[in-house]
Amino acid sequence: MPSSNSLPTHHLDPFHKERHRTSTNAIFGYNNLAVQYQIPGFELYSSEGMIPDYGPAKSTFYRVGIVLKGSIHMKLGLEHFDVGPLSLTFSIPGQVHSKSNASPDIFGYYILFSSTFLEGILPPLNLSTEFPFYDYSCSQLLQCNEQEINEIVSFIEKIDAELKSDSSGKVTAIKMYLYLLLLTAKRSYERQLPHNNLKPATHIVTQFHKLVSQHFLQYRQVSDYARMLHVTPNHLNRVVKNTTNRTASDAIQEMLVQEAKVLLQNTALSISEISYQLDFSEPAAFNHFFRKLTGGTPLSYRSMFATVV
Repeated sequence: MPSSNSLPTHHLDPFHKERHRTSTNAIFGYNNLAVQYQIPGFELYSSEGMIPDYGPAKSTFYRVGIVLKGSIHMKLGLEHFDVGPLSLTFSIPGQVHSKSNASPDIFGYYILFSSTFLEGILPPLNLSTEFPFYDYSCSQLLQCNEQEINEIVSFIEKIDAELKSDSSGKVTAIKMYLYLLLLTAKRSYERQLPHNNLKPATHIVTQFHKLVSQHFLQYRQVSDYARMLHVTPNHLNRVVKNTTNRTASDAIQEMLVQEAKVLLQNTALSISEISYQLDFSEPAAFNHFFRKLTGGTPLSYRSMFATVV
């Protein structure tokens, strides 16, 4: 099976910004920030200039998004989220993600940071252990109260001020403010944890979707996920079908086609190379699979994008 580590991803570098932003005169955060003030492994933006439809894509960095006003639809793996005001969203390196349907009045912020950015200020952090929303098995959408959001926004404003300063210790200060922001989010998450009232069937489907998003390149059979969830394949198929009106196999195939779109959009690999990388027996099988799920060929999908990297 192909390794997810070999697949293309967006990095924090001067070239990735054009994929999620349009040209704008906004001066908040990294937007139009002079090179000498930029910090390796970290970026901060407001939603002004954000491309409203993006992905599917993958990245090598962590992300936290803050919506203060308006709404946007986000997809993380197989999970769909309608994100409204006072919400936080999180994504994990290597996770397939996309966004769409941003309302005209949307406003908020988002932060991108590398897996090593917080090193050096605290004992070594395992982010997925320290912050549950960076674990595939936990919720990556968080609805905060007004006090929590105000506290988070205050950290963002402090980070923005530090970015534009020449003060000593500014990198350490930004790291500390980011940690405190994530800690505030974690406390909000823990405050709401006892109120998780998912019905058993809904819980199984949610966990199934999270497992597929994490392991679909390695495991393609419903029985694989049934084993992880300690249920029978028939039971898993039944609850997924009853809850989503789609089969468990449909979910696995949807995740695979998202990965195919990432490869078609962001690499110069040939269709044949992509088909073998995704473990299809031959290019014709990949073409048939892609057409069945999308209504078009891989080549026609790729032609929608002007450039590849």
